[in-house]
Amino acid sequence: MSATRSAFACATDGFVELVGQIQDPQWHLPGLGVWDVRALVGHSARALVTLETYLNNPISEGSLIESPAAYFRLMLGDGSDPKQRQIQDEAIAERGREAGRDLGANPIEMISSLASRVLVLVEGVKDDRLLTIPAGVISFANYLPTRTFELSVHSLDIAQALQLELPVVLTDAIAASLELAAQIGALRSDAPELLRLLTGRRTQGGSLSVL
Repeated sequence: MSATRSAFACATDGFVELVGQIQDPQWHLPGLGVWDVRALVGHSARALVTLETYLNNPISEGSLIESPAAYFRLMLGDGSDPKQRQIQDEAIAERGREAGRDLGANPIEMISSLASRVLVLVEGVKDDRLLTIPAGVISFANYLPTRTFELSVHSLDIAQALQLELPVVLTDAIAASLELAAQIGALRSDAPELLRLLTGRRTQGGSLSVL
């Protein structure tokens, strides 16, 4: 198994392990921002849902997205239009709430079943397989790290929201996500400030993030 596929498997297993610890009353606790835990888990599960969907969809023409970092910069935009970013954030928030509702009466079972299907599905996919996504066309090898990133980051959110210990299996997935975060940050106009932040130098104020 390649390092990329291994990191994805670790991210998926860690996510499933965390979700399996959620007790019934906790699903309605605050999760992240406007989301409760249920919506946060639903949004996180979209990392698997979209992968399953795109692998089962026919390939069509579109602009080629050449790297995982380019995917995130394309999806997020350049941040120059605050109103557009607000609209985008509100759409993401609503999709998260909808995804939470879609988890149904037994969210843990639904997540476990979804993860098992996707892990089996990706085993037979070649790295150069092209996937058609809303933003264009991307190879499987370049899309998979974005799923690892989403699962890893939101597993951290879930663990923090519910004060759960991070599963050890997430270690390699977090390492891979840190590498991708650096690649995303390198494409930003404030990349020098991000490097100062990561190396303990003082920044010029405000909050910095690769996303």
